[in-house]
Amino acid sequence: MSDPALAKPPWLLRNGHLLTIYPSLFRRIKNITYRRERIVTADDDFLDLDWSIVGGRRLVIISHGLEGSSKRPYVLGMVRAVNDLQMDALAWNFRSCSGEMNRRIRFYHSGETDDLQTVINHALSKNIYDAIILVGFSMGGNQIVCYLGQKAAALPAILSRAIVFSVPLDLASSALQLARGGFNAVYMRRFMRSLTAKIRQKADRFPGCLKTDGLSRMKTFRDFDDAYTAPIHGFKDAADYWKKCSGKRYLQQVGVPLTIVNAADDPFLGPACYPRAEIAPNPNVSLLIPAHGGHVGFVKCGRRYGSELLVQKLLVADDRR
Repeated sequence: MSDPALAKPPWLLRNGHLLTIYPSLFRRIKNITYRRERIVTADDDFLDLDWSIVGGRRLVIISHGLEGSSKRPYVLGMVRAVNDLQMDALAWNFRSCSGEMNRRIRFYHSGETDDLQTVINHALSKNIYDAIILVGFSMGGNQIVCYLGQKAAALPAILSRAIVFSVPLDLASSALQLARGGFNAVYMRRFMRSLTAKIRQKADRFPGCLKTDGLSRMKTFRDFDDAYTAPIHGFKDAADYWKKCSGKRYLQQVGVPLTIVNAADDPFLGPACYPRAEIAPNPNVSLLIPAHGGHVGFVKCGRRYGSELLVQKLLVADDRR
């Protein structure tokens, strides 16, 4: 199933790798002015939140992807799209992703829902919004799906909808896909450079707590998650982390409208990231699989991207109900 808002990128870009790379290299979003707010977490760390306020009564909270930030074009484009609907936007940065290293040895991972809960609670404390909508990309989308399933019985009443794009709903499948080699090795090298650099910073900050031998030899997410993500965040190993933090396992518990958009040509997603059978029993969850889109690359001719047009379409439809 797809949607007209997501259809037909320019014919020169109808390739999953081109759609993934083009926006990152060439898209520029102007005239977005953030107001940054730093909040303290329960464990005395911090989260940096970037607000784009137009005086709306609805708030869209936007979660970025692995090693992304609120300044990535796909986030800025979404901020502009919701602001155009007279909705406020809150683009939050995962720990270590705002331009300043966080204070604690932990940082973030695909199943991190406590920090998302902290951000939502902070937004609720403003007492100015009638509805909150969650929008997430890639890892941020997986966090949202985990959150909706884990907290299904205790979600805030004003959380009205979630829309997520390019989501590695089965982490093992996605990790295997990215480790296949070929052009995917380009993405993997980029992630490894960024992640291992952060581990070196953490090791300097916390002497004796993290071993850095072999960092330069790490090639895949399994290597990194076995050595760092899992032990730092309380998992047995990479396989345990992937199993417990895959959004797919929570889909049947989701109790609010959730739209998942995973392009068929996404080079980051393995077959298990398209959970048709898992969503079938839950009428709250819809899965859209456009033929084209790459990874967070729903390019269309003109100013808007398909991801932004779809969010606008769904939120306008909600407003008319």
